[in-house]
Amino acid sequence: MTFFWAFIIGGLICVIGQIMMDVFKLTPAHTMSTLVVTGTILGGLGWYDPLVKFAGAGASTPISSFGNSLVKGALMEAETTGIIGVLTGIFEITSSGISAAIIFGFMAAIIFKPKG
Repeated sequence: MTFFWAFIIGGLICVIGQIMMDVFKLTPAHTMSTLVVTGTILGGLGWYDPLVKFAGAGASTPISSFGNSLVKGALMEAETTGIIGVLTGIFEITSSGISAAIIFGFMAAIIFKPKG
């Protein structure tokens, strides 16, 4: 059942993004930003973590999970260092993913020739 719910929840998040682009004519950048902000709001309200526990990778893989990670890092760091932790916490918890994206993107750019 874990795989079933991961597929359903992850698929629903993707369907929401596709509807935003097809029906509301939002650009991919606007859609991505909206999903990140939605994940941030749900994380701040404490609703995203129960969704991740229920759906597993179906909720932790989409871009909305990035917003949840940002708010989680900011809140954890704010508890220990105060208001400055809101700014530093978002970088601490997401730095490995962002670093990996930059490194692998750079490696792909070296290996493959872009069309242009």
